Amino acid sequence: MAVKVIGAGLAGCEAAWQLAQAGIDVELYEMKPKKFTPAHKYKGFAELVCSNSLKADRIDSAAGMLKEEMRRLGSVTMECAAETKVSAGGALAVDRKKFSDMVTAKIMENPHIAVIEEEVTDIPDGDVIIATGPLTSDGLAESIGKICGDYLYFHDAAAPIVTYESLNKDKVFFASRYGKGEADYINCPMNKEEYLRFYNELINAESAPLHDFDKEHFSKDGFKVYEGCMPVEVLAKRGSSMNSTDGGSPVVSLGSELLASSIRAMISSMSSQPSKSPW
Repeated sequence: MAVKVIGAGLAGCEAAWQLAQAGIDVELYEMKPKKFTPAHKYKGFAELVCSNSLKADRIDSAAGMLKEEMRRLGSVTMECAAETKVSAGGALAVDRKKFSDMVTAKIMENPHIAVIEEEVTDIPDGDVIIATGPLTSDGLAESIGKICGDYLYFHDAAAPIVTYESLNKDKVFFASRYGKGEADYINCPMNKEEYLRFYNELINAESAPLHDFDKEHFSKDGFKVYEGCMPVEVLAKRGSSMNSTDGGSPVVSLGSELLASSIRAMISSMSSQPSKSPW
């Protein structure tokens, strides 16, 4: 009997591939293209809906070590990432569309994997891997909730995209990130006056409305966010003094794939106690 894998994202495709490589038949269920979540736009598998970066590629980091272990185990996502990578300093970043297309083709061509394009709303019998991630559809989420009880919560922030054509090339400059790798990141320098103006506009800008399920986590006691990937306006509201890693001038860094996948505000000249920042 085939193993059922629900969801053709990164985890689902990898699970289906590893089973298939071991000679085990797989039924891979994916509701796209018949149904999309609010975040998914592309029909292909392994769609990256936020950053196109798969994090650090150096083996002395946790993320890099994990990727190396996956390569040695014959990972389909790592193989496709290597073939579709774009310059991103010390990070492994990919061309979103090419990456998705390549993963999709390999999964579709595998004789041990049968792709079934339909939404799963109830957990099926037999051997099942649920790999639907944080954007699980309502029906399946309810089915999971009946077994697991209380729901887990997923905190994320959509990454703003700034087109390269919109940047003033006389003001921005290319540089590597943390002084490692090639000069693949676009930097927008600011003096203190410019930075404070940017900061004031940022903290007073209109924010996206909260969904009902978000409101219980955004109480008067403060924002509850994932510290490793928080909205830039939440970070800014904690204070105007944000330290850079090198003691240099305040910089807003925009980068990767010649598009800005995130905005990071860094400032050191306004702090009397410079400290190393994780970003």
